[in-house]
Amino acid sequence: MARFRITTKRVKNSNGIRIEPGMSVEVVTQSMSNPVTTNGGQVVVDAFYRIYGIDIKRAGALSMTELHVEQL
Repeated sequence: MARFRITTKRVKNSNGIRIEPGMSVEVVTQSMSNPVTTNGGQVVVDAFYRIYGIDIKRAGALSMTELHVEQL
C-alpha cells in the first residue's frame, strides 16, 4: 500500500468551480503507481469531493500539469 499527497498548483476557475493553489488531499492506494493517472484518477476525484466538495475532474484540473503528487 502506498500513501500519496496530491496538491493543486495554481488558481483555476472552470465550469463554476474555483480551485485555489495549495488545496491538498491524501489518498492510500493498493499500487505504487501515480493515483492521478491510474484508473482515471478516481481515488483523487473522490478525495477532493469528500474534503472540499468539488469535482476536480469536471473543473479540468485532473492532470499532472495542475497537480503535484508526492509519495509519503
